[in-house]
Amino acid sequence: MAIAELADLKDQLAFTDDIGSADDALLQRKLDAAQNHVERMLGFKIEECFGGEEQDPIPPALVEAVLQLAAHWYDNREAGAEAVRELPFGVRDLVNEYREWTW
Repeated sequence: MAIAELADLKDQLAFTDDIGSADDALLQRKLDAAQNHVERMLGFKIEECFGGEEQDPIPPALVEAVLQLAAHWYDNREAGAEAVRELPFGVRDLVNEYREWTW
């Protein structure tokens, strides 16, 4: 279950209608990969804990983390010296609030 839609990512990137859909497949890949990465950081699938009938709603902070990460990966498509940050600063903080910690 995707927690963010392609339209949400386009809004995050401030895309306008005249840009069209040329990058839709690329954007969707970034969105899917970002959610997968956030779920790996959390230690659980988001749909297992949030958004279901008997569950709490999906926290907006997790949606924001997925969108920030997908936008970051879209803007910085290749690893390089200019993009030395592995994750945008806010993503780790947003995810850590919900992360399953084990010792």
